[in-house]
Order: sequence, then C-alpha cells, then structure tokens
Amino acid sequence: MIPPQEASARRREIEDKLKQEEETLSFIRDSLEKSDQLTKNMVSILSSFESRLMKLENSIIPVHKQTENLQRLQENVEKTLSCLDHVISYYHVASDTEKIIKEGPPGRLEEYLGSIAKIQKAVEYFQDNSPDSPELNKVKLLFERGKESLESEFRSLMTRHSKVVSPVLILDLISGDDDLEAQEDVTLEHLPESVLQDVIRISRWLVEYGRNQDFMNVYYQIRSSQLDRSIKGLKEHFHKSSSSSGVPYSPAIPNKRKDTPTKKPVKRPGTIRKAQNLLKQYSQHGLDGKKGGSNLIPLEGHEHDFRVKHLSEALNDKHGPLAGRDDMLDVETDAYIHCVSAFVKLAQSEYQLLADIIPEHHQKKTFDSLIQDALDGLMLEGENIVSAARKAIVRHDFSTVLTVFPILRHLKQTKPEFDQVLQGTAASTKNKLPGLITSMETIGAKALEDFADNIKNDPDKEYNMPKDGTVHELTSNAILFLQQLLDFQETAGAMLASQETSSSATSYSSEFSKRLLSTYICKVLGNLQLNLLSKSKVYEDPALSAIFLHNNYNYILKSLEKSELIQLVAVTQKTAERSYREHIEQQIQTYQRSWLKVTDYIAEKNLPVFQPGVKLRDKERQIIKERFKGFNDGLEELCKIQKAWAIPDTEQRDRIRQAQKTIVKETYGSFLQKFGSVPFTKNPEKYIKYGVEQVGDMIDRLFDTSA
Repeated sequence: MIPPQEASARRREIEDKLKQEEETLSFIRDSLEKSDQLTKNMVSILSSFESRLMKLENSIIPVHKQTENLQRLQENVEKTLSCLDHVISYYHVASDTEKIIKEGPPGRLEEYLGSIAKIQKAVEYFQDNSPDSPELNKVKLLFERGKESLESEFRSLMTRHSKVVSPVLILDLISGDDDLEAQEDVTLEHLPESVLQDVIRISRWLVEYGRNQDFMNVYYQIRSSQLDRSIKGLKEHFHKSSSSSGVPYSPAIPNKRKDTPTKKPVKRPGTIRKAQNLLKQYSQHGLDGKKGGSNLIPLEGHEHDFRVKHLSEALNDKHGPLAGRDDMLDVETDAYIHCVSAFVKLAQSEYQLLADIIPEHHQKKTFDSLIQDALDGLMLEGENIVSAARKAIVRHDFSTVLTVFPILRHLKQTKPEFDQVLQGTAASTKNKLPGLITSMETIGAKALEDFADNIKNDPDKEYNMPKDGTVHELTSNAILFLQQLLDFQETAGAMLASQETSSSATSYSSEFSKRLLSTYICKVLGNLQLNLLSKSKVYEDPALSAIFLHNNYNYILKSLEKSELIQLVAVTQKTAERSYREHIEQQIQTYQRSWLKVTDYIAEKNLPVFQPGVKLRDKERQIIKERFKGFNDGLEELCKIQKAWAIPDTEQRDRIRQAQKTIVKETYGSFLQKFGSVPFTKNPEKYIKYGVEQVGDMIDRLFDTSA
C-alpha cells in the first residue's frame, strides 16, 4: 500500500505535466491558425502577381516583335548597302589599278600582287554575275597585262642577277671536299636573298593564279646558259693560266679574295707528267736512282746523253708511245677533269636553287632540261677524247691513251655523285656518263693491246740501233709506258676486264683486274724480249749483240725491281726476276767468248812444246812470234772496238771488266812467264809490247769513250 504522502506528491506531478501539455497544445493551435492566415495571404499575393505578369506580357510581346522586325529591316538595309558598295567597287577596280599595272612590279612587288589580286576577284565577279558586261573584258585585259608584266619581271630578275660563277670560286668549291685546312665551307649565292624571295613569290603566283608554266622554260634556259658558261669559263681559265704561269691557282679561303688572295696550286688529279719529269731528272742528275728520285739504272757519259736524246725523241716522235706529250695536253686533261667535278658541284647547287623556285612536280623535268647543254658539252668533249685516242692508235701514237687513263679514273670516281645528282632525270640523261665510261674503257683496252702488238712488231731499223749497244729506245719507252700504268692499276685492269667475255668478268673483282693487268705486263715484256732478240741480230758482231741484250735485260730488271712493276709481274709470273738474271748471265758469257780469239793465241793447249836450254828451231820461234802478234793485235783491236761500247750500269760494267781482266791477265801472265825470257827474236820489244798490268789497265778502259 502506497503511503499517502507519496500518492499526493505523485498526483501533483501528474497534474503539473498535464498542465504543461495543455499549454503546449494551446501554442500549437495558435501557430496553426497563424500559418493558415499567412498561407492565405501568400496565395493572395501570388495570385495578384500572376495577374500582373500576364498583363505585362500581353503588353511587352507586341513591342518586342515590332523591335525585332525593325532590327531585321535595319540589318537588311546595311547588308544591301554593303553589297552595293562591294559591287560598285568592282566597277572601280580597273581605274584604281590601271596605273600600278601599267608601271609594272619593279620595286613594288607586294603592292603589285595586291592589285593583281583585286583584278582577279573582279574578273571572277563579272564572270559569275555579268558575263556580257564590258567591264569583264576590261578587267580581263588588265589581268593578262599584269600577268605578262610578272612574267617579264621574272625573266628580268633572273637575267640581271644570274651571274657566271668565277673559275676561282669553282676551284675553291671543288677543292673544298679535300682541303682539311679550309676554315669554312664554300657556298654559292646564285641570286641575292631579296631577289630570290621576289622570284619565289612570282613563281608561286604564276603557278597558282596565272596558270602559267612558260616561266619554267625561261628559268631553265637562263640557268642552263649560266651553268654552261661557268664550266667553259673554268676551261678557259686553265688555258690562260697555263699560258702565263704554267699552273692555275686558286685562293685557299674565299673570304681572303678581297685584296691579294692567298694562292695555292690546284690539285691536278691523274695528270701524267712522269715522262717529262723523268726526262728533267735525267738531264739534271743522270739516272743514278738517287737525285731526282729516278727508279732507273744509272747512266754515265755518252750513254747519259744518248738516253736524254732518246727520251726527247720518245716525247716528240709521232711513232713513240709518249709522242706529243706536252704541257698543252696536260692542261687539256686537267681542264676536262676539273670541268667534270665542276659540273657535279654546280649541278648540285643549281638543284638546290631550283627546288625553291620551281613547283615540286616540275623540278625533275626542269632540272633535266637545265643541265643538258653543260652535260652534252662534257660528253661531247669526252667522245672527242675517245675519237682522238682511236685515231692515235692507228698512228701508233699512244700518248693520247695516257690522257684517257686519268680522265677515265676520275669519271669512275665521280660516277656515284653523278648518279645522285641525276636522280629523277630521264634515262637518256642518266646513261650518258656510263656510255662515255664504256667507250673509254673500250678504247683504252684497244690501245693497251695495240701497244703490246706494237712492241712486238716494231721494225728492226739498222739506223735506229744504238751503235754502242746501249738500251734501245723501244725498251725505255715500253718501261716508261708500263710505269705510267702503276698510277692507274685499277683503271687499266678494269679496261682489260671490260673486254673479257667470260661470265666471271661481268662482275670482276679488283683481284681479277690485277691478274689481268699482270698478264698484260708480262705480255708486253715478253713481246719486248722477242723484239730485242730480233733487233740484236742487226749487229754483225755477236759480242756487241750480247752487250745490247745484256744492257736491255739489265735495264728491264732494274726498272722492275725499283718500282712496283715487279710485284705486279709476280702475280702471274713468279720466276720473272730469276729468268731475267739468267738471260743476263747468258749474255755475259756470250760476250766473254769474244775474247777467246785473243786468249786462244796464248792458251796452253796451243803453245809449242820445247826443251829448256835447247836452241829453238825456226818453226818454233815463228810460232811464238805469231802467238805474241796474234795476242797483241787481238787485244788492241778488241780494246779499240769495245771501248766505244757502253754498259750504263756501273756495277755490271765493273763486274764484267773485272771478270774479263782476271781471265786475260792470268792467261797472258802464264804465257809471258813461259816465253818472255825465251830468245825467240832479236827484237823482243816488238812482240812483248804489254806487261800484265798494262793489259789489265787496257781492259779497265773498256766501255768508256772518255778513256
């Protein structure tokens, strides 16, 4: 049972809560009433606002539509006025631009092109909108006149500013690739930069708007002329330089050309001067193989004079292999070689210029036309060289062939650059250089074979034989010619290989060419040996014939040994050197037999036998007298004759003298010892004319005209 106090307290608590709840309920009821009132007021306001907006919209929309129509009308009026102004401007184009068109584009290209653009637009307008109007004809005529003026300006700019490249600059350009000391590259400026830009703009306009390609013909004709004249100018430069100073020069660095240029000798690729240089060395230093760097055997005294004479004749005789070789021929060769290099460099430069001016799809064709004159000139000159070589072969003049070698070598070395420059040109253009190379290889091979045959068939001319038995001019000429081939081994080998019909020759290697060249040299040497044997029979004296063959064989061997010829010969003939030594020894033995008619008189087998102390019979005394007389006469005769003979090689001469002296002195000494004190005559001085040492001294003076 709950106590009364707690029940009372609990009731009061409940009553307090009830009261609070009633108060809360009353507050909520008041709030709802207020909210309903506010809602009614807001609905009333919104309804009123909506009514007003509808009234406003009904009032504004008609005004907006009227304004929009007015704006549209205004825009149409403005556009109409603009169109009228634009159309009216076309009618004024002719009068506005006529003066500019009449005066032309010089000095005002930008303004001129702007006027042309206006005229072009007028033409397009009248063609579309009023094709029968007189204004169309007027602006058309003005446009054509403007186009002609641009064409004329293009021609004028190209003509006035296209200059021939100077020979000095071309030589610097050629030597630029090889000159490691050059501080900067040599470049060509065919047109001033400002002019180039004008030309490019005119070119592009003529292609794009003028629908004109005639200017490309103008371009290639002008540039073709300059290219051709530049190359011809270089050739003339060589001729003038050679006539004044002998050697053309070129400044080493282009930027030093303002005052006094620093000059340097131009490289002369492939020029053959060896024969002339050898002749000069002979006349100054002899042929001792030391001074002047000669690689031939030493010549002394009259033999030196004889050799210089023969070499001089070899250089000028129309039948010699070095006939007609002079400075002018060298200049022609050098000039042609440099002109070939110049063509490549100038053509490369021309293409770079052309690429900026001519549209891409017309560049190859225009370039092909541009280079034709210069290229044809080079090819024609090359064919003339081939033709001259062909005629020279008929005359047995092989000097012109020596001209073909450096030219052919240079053409083959330059061919890769040629091919690169001629990329994209017509097949006929590309085939010109290979055709010339083939012609030169063919004529070169023909000349080599004819030279070998000429060596074999050179006639035995008695008046042309050296009376002292020295080296024949045919031998010296043949060796000199073969030595020229050392400078052109690959070229000569390729010449020979080009004529081979075997399948292996179609793609011949350098080793194959080398073997062919070795075979050829051995053939020439073999023909020379056969001819020398034939010529040696001209001599009535077998001893002189032996000396002649000895000198020639020795000359050939020493020449081979002191040059690379011996290595070339050894490629196909390993025993050549030993064979020549054997031939030389055989001739020495043949020569020594000439002394038998002297020594046989005093040889032991031919002497009378007598008893010491027994008086000689008349027959025995007579025999001894005959032996002394025969020896004396034979000795004097041989020494007189053989003193006029020549053995140019000092070592060989001393060796032959010493060997002969030993034999004769021993035989004579023994004879003199046995019969010198025998009373075979009352006048011993009449028969015993020489002592042993005197005989040796006489033999020491053999082969010496100065003795």
